[in-house]
This record gives sequence, C-alpha cells and structure tokens, in this order.
Amino acid sequence: MTKALTPPVAKKVPHVMEIHGHQRTDNYYWMRDDKRQNDEVLTHLKAENDYCEAVMKPHIDLQATLFEEMKGRIVKDDSSVPVKDGLYWYTNEVSGEEEYGRHYRALNEAMDDKTLLLDVNELAKGFEFYELADLAVSPDDNLLAYSEDTDGRRIYTIKFKDLNTGQMLEDCLVETEGEVVWANDNRTVFYVRKDLQTLLGFQVYRHVLGTPQSEDVLVYEEQDRQYYMGLGKSRDESQIYIYLSATETSDVLCLDAEQPMGEFKRLLARQEGHEYGLDKFGEYYYLLTNSDAKNFRMVRVELDAVNDPGQWEEVIAHRENVLLEGLELFDSHFVITEREMGQIRFVIHDYAGASYQLGFDDECYYAGVGYNPEPSSTFVSITYSSLTTPSSVYSCDLTTGQKTLKKQMKVLGDFKPQDYASERLHITARDGEKVPVSIVYRKSLFKKDGTNPLLQYGYGAYGYTVDPTFSSSTLSLLDRGFVYVIAHIRGSEMLGRHWYESGKKAHKENSFNDFVDVTRALVEQQYGAPDKIFASGGSAGGLLMGAVMNQAPELYLGIGCHVPFVDALTTMLDESIPLTTNEYDEWGNPNNFADYQSILSYSPYDNLAMKDYPNTLVTTGLHDSQVPYWEPMKWVAKLRELKTDNNILVFKTDLDSGHGGASGRFKSLHEKALEMAFFISLLPKQGG
Repeated sequence: MTKALTPPVAKKVPHVMEIHGHQRTDNYYWMRDDKRQNDEVLTHLKAENDYCEAVMKPHIDLQATLFEEMKGRIVKDDSSVPVKDGLYWYTNEVSGEEEYGRHYRALNEAMDDKTLLLDVNELAKGFEFYELADLAVSPDDNLLAYSEDTDGRRIYTIKFKDLNTGQMLEDCLVETEGEVVWANDNRTVFYVRKDLQTLLGFQVYRHVLGTPQSEDVLVYEEQDRQYYMGLGKSRDESQIYIYLSATETSDVLCLDAEQPMGEFKRLLARQEGHEYGLDKFGEYYYLLTNSDAKNFRMVRVELDAVNDPGQWEEVIAHRENVLLEGLELFDSHFVITEREMGQIRFVIHDYAGASYQLGFDDECYYAGVGYNPEPSSTFVSITYSSLTTPSSVYSCDLTTGQKTLKKQMKVLGDFKPQDYASERLHITARDGEKVPVSIVYRKSLFKKDGTNPLLQYGYGAYGYTVDPTFSSSTLSLLDRGFVYVIAHIRGSEMLGRHWYESGKKAHKENSFNDFVDVTRALVEQQYGAPDKIFASGGSAGGLLMGAVMNQAPELYLGIGCHVPFVDALTTMLDESIPLTTNEYDEWGNPNNFADYQSILSYSPYDNLAMKDYPNTLVTTGLHDSQVPYWEPMKWVAKLRELKTDNNILVFKTDLDSGHGGASGRFKSLHEKALEMAFFISLLPKQGG
C-alpha cells in the first residue's frame, strides 16, 4: 500500500472528564481549537483531505460525470416569480455559469422597467464563501438593508444602500444575527447582536442611520441562554416583535413601529411549556397556541386583552390527529397550514366562519405558503413539490381556490416525471408505532425483487419534518437504479406533536430504532438488496448515522455522515460551545444524572467499540458554528482506532465553509458528487 493510501493516525493524549462519579477518557480532546489556527490540527485535517482524495482518485471520472450531470440539469438563466411588496415587484435572477443571483425590482409584474438592487456575484468576489442573508427595504422604498456572511460562521454584517442614488451608506453593523427590521420612520433599524463565544443572539440593539454602531442603544437583553432570538414585524406593519424561543417555550415582546424610541413590552407572561405563534391584524391578535392543545389551536383576542387567556376566542379547536403548522392573514381570508397523517393541506377561512380545503393529489408531497407580503391580495402564493414533481409556485384564488401555475422549475436533459414513481409506506417499528416512509425510483430500473441499491435518508430531531421534495441531483442515483428513501422517524413532527416528543430527550433511542427498523423492513419487502443498502444524514442526522452504525452496522454497505453531531455528551456539558444551552430541552441537560445517563447511552463517540463498521464518508466545515469540526475529527480518529474491518473510512473538511457547506449554486454539487461517487464505487458493478 502506498504512503498516500495510508490513513492518517492521530496521536492520543488522554483527557479525563468526570461528573456524577463517572469518568470518561477522551484521547482526542486535543483536537479542539476554537480559533482554528493550531498547526497540528490543520495539518491533520489536510492529511485527512489528502487521504480522501487519494482513496477517491480511481473514481475521479465518476465524480466529474456526476457533477456535470447535476450541473447540466440546472437552468443557467432563471428567475423567481415576481412578488409585489408595496409599490414594487421584486425578483431574483441567475445567469450563465455564475454562482449567485441578482436582485431586481420594478413597478410592474412584467419587470420591463427593472432596476438592479444587488449583484451578489459582485459582493462575493474575493471570498471563498459568501452568503447573503436578510434583505429589507425601508417602508418608504428608498433604502435597502442587507446582511452578509463571508466565512460560514453565521456572523453577519449589515450594510445599507440608497436605492435612489445607488450609493452605499457609511453605516455598517457587525457581529449580528443577520435579521434587520425597519421602524416606520425609515431611519431606525433593530438588529440582534451575537455573543462571539457561544454565537447566540441575545441582545437587541436600535440603530439610527448616520450614527456609529458604538452609539447604538441596547433595548433588550435575554438573560436565559436557552432562548433563540429573532425579529419581525406584524402583518399590518404596525408593530415590531422580538421573538424568543426555547425548544419548549415561546415569548414575544412588542414595540409600536411608529415609536422606535419606545420600550419593548412583553405581550404574554412567559410560561414554561407554552409555545405559540402570534400575529396582529387590525384590532386583533391571532395566535396558534399549544395551551390545552398539544397539536395547537387557533384563537383571536382584542389587543388590550391578549394577556388574559379568559378573553381568547377560539377560532379553530384542537384535534388529536391534526397539527396546526402555520397561519397567514389576509384582508379577506386567512390560511391555515395543517398536517394529518404526515400530509400537508391548506384550509382557507373567511372571517365569517366559512372554510374550504386546498390540497394536492400526489401520494406524498410538500406544500407551503410562499412569500405573500401584501395582505390586501386576493391570491395566496403556494409552493409545491413532490419526489417526482419539480418545485412549483401556484397562485391560488382565496375565494374560489382556483390554482394557477405561475412557474415550475425546469429540469434540463431528458427528465420526464412519468418515468419515476413515488410511494408512501407505513412501516411498523419494534414497539408497534407505524413510521411513515417516502420512496422514489425510476420505474424502468426498479424491480421489487431485492436487487436494487437503496439509499435511506433521515434526520429526526427538533420537531423538524423532512418532507418529500423534488431533487434534480438525486436523479443521478435514480437513473443508476437506486431507490431513494426518506424515513420520517420520531423526533420530527410528521405525525404531530407526539411524534416529536417521543423522539427526544429520554426517548431519543426511538429515532435510531425507527431508522434501523425501516431499513430492515425495506430489505424484507425487497425494495433494496441486503448487500447494497446505504444511509445518509447530516447534523442531528449525522448523530443518527453514528448511532445507527453502533446499533446495526451490518445493515449498511456505506454511510454518508455530514457535519455530524457525534460527540453529544461532551458538547452538552460545555456551555461555552454554540447552541449548547439552547439544546437542553432537546437532548436533556447532562448536568442532571438521568439526562447524563440517557445521552451517554447513545452518544456515537462514547459508544464506538471494537467491531466491524460500514464504509463511511464523513464531511465537515472548518468554520462550522453549529457542530464544531472537532466532533467529526475526533470521531473519525477513534473510529479508525477501534474498527476491526478493512472498510473505507474517509474524512473531508471544507477549510472555507461552515455548517451549510459550500456556497453558490454549483460549488455545493461537488460535495454531492463526492458522496454519490463514494456510494456507487462500493457497488459490485460501478455506474458512471
């Protein structure tokens, strides 16, 4: 074996940690470097990158083919559906080989008099990574505020542009969360400042244009570090909100948008376990609340009585099997997003009590309320996608429900939706619960005889539901005979709030069991070949991959593990790490003995053992602020030390990106091509 194909071996420096009378020894704790400047660490990461490149070199042509396939399906010149906001219509356009778009506005929907607001390609010049976050036009349409991140750590700088002259203002707000909200005086903005150690947004500042940031006024500081912080504006733009959310508790503070020098006031007394979403329209607040309603109910209340639940008027009652997910208010109607048996639908209500349902016919799909900035509109924008239908935008008449297709994503090449089929299964897990599963394959290449390769994806955390949506890149697998599967395991809200609660904290093991049981059932039902099963997940889904590898490594030929949260116990014991305190309601607080024992029982890093593991590809970003690079780095080192097989283990670090990976519409395809080539290369007969 050549030196280039010898995997890097990390040194071992025992680091002993003790709590609750229990000791753990971490031989790779030294890999943590908060500043990302340690030469030994960077040298080891580069050695891992070199090893990954050497291992994958025989498949470099396959990677290139996959990249060109995926890139070739993307329309080079494209634009978003124009959206009216105030006097103007807004759109985003991309063209040619450019990685980023241009933002325009015009006085009509045809955009024939459009003017350029921002060219993101110009803004991104000179940066390996670039993300444009918030775009906020002042109420009088004359000024633009936007926020940008140039290293992937999600620390944003807010800048301002005069849209009449095209000149940049001198104002520059650094170390922010990215959101910016205008007061109605067109000269005052509010933003969230970040703690640079934990990267949590915890302070709201007021900035007056023309003054230095050093003179900005702190208007609110959240002392409880379990809360995330965000900003927004009411539907009628009369109020500015500070949104505070822990995993299980919501809180909202409010300010009159006409009085930016005023004081933010709490709308409802903070109550642990009370989660709600709130908006104001006219003389009422409208709330989706879990008060006496696990799956939420809708109430409305007059403005001065919002803090008195006895005055709440119930509009939509709680239902045991229907989750209320969203509310959009219009002058004539309001739109409720509901989910039942995993499927989304919309219910359009008028304010007199009449309603009707708006749904789609696919067996499994995703639909969401789009961007609807004008409450006076008589149409609601709906986005729609399924495993076989490219992303689509519909305009739906609020009175009649008539849907008009405004745009569907074009897929270049020989793609035909009718060549593919999707299914929704419900697979019984080991404890009797039925787990929803979404499946897609190319009809001509699928034989339900246990011969197809199969890739199963999962996430299962934070109540986040991974809906079945179209992916043009996945076609490269489907067209090589792969069956692609999404396992909607516990930890999401696919089947309502109880589905989430039974996959978190002390019940986290259910997420892993569900994923493994789905794999076994799909093999038994001959959707996939027992020796050609792959799995993939990222972030909390990376923790899922690590736990599944420990529980049932024999099921999988290959695993893709991306920005994985695999050192859960050590991280959850360290409050200096970003997001830790916010996560206690998700994973538990290991400073408590019971939670410590629970996390210890499944934490992938702590449960690695001397046994055979699948072929594994691990990826991360050096500047990841959510799952620090050292978690996968340590995990790979320990896995290399303990695994008893000769299977491939490669680890690639993007030295320029963060949690979301590479920026730009084409760069990220290289990461997808790497994983696909890794999987395909493991098959007895390689595709290409």
